[in-house]
Amino acid sequence: MKLRAPTPFALLRSVARTVPFGDAGTAELPLGRLLRLSLFQVSVGMALVLLNGTLNRVMVIELGLPVSFVAFLIALPLIVAPFRALIGQKSDHHRSIIGWRRVPYVWMGTLLQFGGFALMPFGLLVLSDHDSRTTAVGHVGLSLAFILVGAGLHTVQTAGLALATDLAPPASRPRVVAMLYSMLLVGMVVSALLFGWLLRDFDATRLIRCIHAAALATFLLNTIGVWNQERRTAHKPGSPEPVPTLGQSWRALDRTRRPVRLLGALALGTAAFGMQDVLLEPYGGAVFGLSVSGTTLLTALLAAGTLLAFALAARMLGRGADAHLIGALGLAAGIPAVVAMIFAGALHSLWLFGTGTAAIGFGGGLFAVGTLTAAMALGGSSRNGLALGLWGAVQATAAGVAIAAGGGLRDLVESPGVAALFGPALADASAGYGVVYHVELALLFAGLAVLGPMVRLPGADAAQGRLAAARRARAAAALVQTRN
Repeated sequence: MKLRAPTPFALLRSVARTVPFGDAGTAELPLGRLLRLSLFQVSVGMALVLLNGTLNRVMVIELGLPVSFVAFLIALPLIVAPFRALIGQKSDHHRSIIGWRRVPYVWMGTLLQFGGFALMPFGLLVLSDHDSRTTAVGHVGLSLAFILVGAGLHTVQTAGLALATDLAPPASRPRVVAMLYSMLLVGMVVSALLFGWLLRDFDATRLIRCIHAAALATFLLNTIGVWNQERRTAHKPGSPEPVPTLGQSWRALDRTRRPVRLLGALALGTAAFGMQDVLLEPYGGAVFGLSVSGTTLLTALLAAGTLLAFALAARMLGRGADAHLIGALGLAAGIPAVVAMIFAGALHSLWLFGTGTAAIGFGGGLFAVGTLTAAMALGGSSRNGLALGLWGAVQATAAGVAIAAGGGLRDLVESPGVAALFGPALADASAGYGVVYHVELALLFAGLAVLGPMVRLPGADAAQGRLAAARRARAAAALVQTRN
């Protein structure tokens, strides 16, 4: 018998079946098509890194802008976050001449991002001159650029996730969600490394090229990602159906799944995991004396834990695990992780600090995939945009408020007035960070208390069925006895 060597495409298919999320593809949404669709998440990750990471450092260190103004700019995109529910609801009922619902919103969001990136370098150049006569113009221009990019990325992500939910069959949606958020993380990591390499010898020209390259990459990634993805729907002749309001769509959600409780748990859990985001690298530098490269490794540990959680959540959900259970396991995993961070500062234990960092990423990843999968079931097939928009609005708003509150609380604890009030108890460098982590611990327990009643343990349905059968048998026996 003659053996034939496998073709390259056969090898690729074999490898794809063994890697995480390799089983996310289906006959309706093949893996190659899904990977192409996930490019919109790569563009969102690139924008997040540029706004929150690269430009954050450049504006403070190289351009000498006030930290308060930089923090204001980073918070500006959060103004748009609460409108994600409206964006999703509008995309559910959008009527276009060419029969698309989601793609027009992805396209509009892409243009907003492109415009923001195109405007941004000019605002930075105006402010870099430190001329009091043009400072106000630079502030307005840069603020407008950040708002445009923020509005664009929120619109693209909401409509893109809704499109992926429309295309994927219900059985594979959990794995699709996990894969899409893994691609977001991949986009952030690759963009951070690329921007760091391009700006290793900083000058204004390089910065302008990087920002304009990000604008072009956003346009190309999103265009290629959604090209020929959405099915065109022919409109029925006659008067169009009335479009429900946001309030009507909210009332039409599946009430048996308790959306208010789910969104409350999402807000608490997101705040718990997000409060330490802006403090992680300063904590490593101030308490453990880590260098810039050392603190960068912390971010890599956090990302590694998150990726592992995405893969595990996809596998568990693919085997029928309850989405609320996955979210609750994420919150439960976050409790020992936060405790490890607290004790790491008190004991000055670097290995405990690294373990806690990876575990926080792991818990946050489980919680994000679990709650997003649960939110996808709220709207049914006709309200995917609203359900995903609600999840995104609550998640982004809670994360932004938590980041601001975490930084403010840490500064408050380490302020001279509080230190004088409590004496040497707060003299240690880890005291301010420890208080923030204690607040995170309380939020994790509160999130578990809210999400816990929604969790269905494995075998719960079968147990309830047996209990109902036993009750019916007892009722029948009692009826026979009364007749006799």
